[in-house]
Amino acid sequence: MTARTFNWPVRVYWEDTDAGGIVYYANYLKFFERARTEWLRSLGLAQSELAAQSGIVFVVAEMQLRYVAPARLDDALQIQLRVQDLGAASLQVAQQAWRTDAQGAPLTLLCEATVRVGCVQSASLRPARIPADVRARITRWTAG
Repeated sequence: MTARTFNWPVRVYWEDTDAGGIVYYANYLKFFERARTEWLRSLGLAQSELAAQSGIVFVVAEMQLRYVAPARLDDALQIQLRVQDLGAASLQVAQQAWRTDAQGAPLTLLCEATVRVGCVQSASLRPARIPADVRARITRWTAG
């Protein structure tokens, strides 16, 4: 859908690592979730407000991951997000975790994911259409 990329910085802390001193594999899911949340926030779409005002929430419906290289304690990472598809009730994004250089530029690809997020009614968790104002903000962002 777009080549526009959202970038979110992350630092690897002790709590993110396993006994070997590398990022525990499941923590990439947390990094990706935080980047999606901050991307929405950058569009003026706080998830708590969406739930309270529109009665909708976004939930992960499907995810594919590929691990490429390990991240280690104190590494500076950049989590990237690109919108791949915007459906009536779902959104698909591509996300990547990169180790960065001293200037914050991507250096080494660590993990990549394709994530499909569904829009659901917060009370019933039944599928719901993405509200028009939310769709418009996402579309404007992808258009640059």
